[in-house]
Amino acid sequence: MTDRVPGGEAPRDEHGYEALRERVAVACRVLAVTGLVEHILGHVSARVGAERLLVRGRGPRERGLAFTVVDDVQEVDLDGRRTVDSSADGWAPPNELPLHTEILRARPDVTAVVHAHPPAVVAASVAGLPWLPLVGSYDIPAARLARDGIPVWPRSALIRRRDLAAPMTAALGDRPVVVLRGHGLVTVGTGAPADAVATAVTLALAVNSLAKTTLSVAATGAPLHPVSDEDLAELPDLGPSFTTTTMWHHLQARATHEGPRTPLR
Repeated sequence: MTDRVPGGEAPRDEHGYEALRERVAVACRVLAVTGLVEHILGHVSARVGAERLLVRGRGPRERGLAFTVVDDVQEVDLDGRRTVDSSADGWAPPNELPLHTEILRARPDVTAVVHAHPPAVVAASVAGLPWLPLVGSYDIPAARLARDGIPVWPRSALIRRRDLAAPMTAALGDRPVVVLRGHGLVTVGTGAPADAVATAVTLALAVNSLAKTTLSVAATGAPLHPVSDEDLAELPDLGPSFTTTTMWHHLQARATHEGPRTPLR
């Protein structure tokens, strides 16, 4: 079944569209069960058109990300206007929607955005600790991210306006992650939106893993020594089938078995 979408774009595959809404909802539950968000903070979005996205918002019966259901995920345009009629009365996009939309405006390649508040990332950023590849094979995605550089946006503001989102997006540049000092992080994914959501979530986990290790080492008083270039050169790109797909299956299972039994629909 397909539906005509706004703006003269191609018909929408309704089955794929609903599957993507479910993927965003599950991603929010994953953020909660893995400790990347607490309570009601954080959100995930996925692009569904040049100027449209699905995003996890909040309604009058908000219970937190661990309890996210598909109706919490609605479609808006880049200005935050609802573009699809639904039964989600009282739903509103997150205050920090510009965080998502400014990235989507600036980066046509991006098809998913995750914003989370991992406590370890917040603490490491406030302490001004460097984002170094302290580990190698222990966490290859984290090591490769740090090797290639993890940018930091130095402000702790709530990113609820485009004039704040624009410099944050500039700090992100063409990287897949930016740390927001004293706030959290933003990760992005590219390619098919469902895959991009999984990618952005697993990237957030990698940064959180690095933050935890950095804090633990710093707490001992020992210097922070990065892994040698020689050893970094021996770290393979394990590919999306392992680093994203397999990891996503694990995370989805965790959300199912460790999270609340609230049905997604």
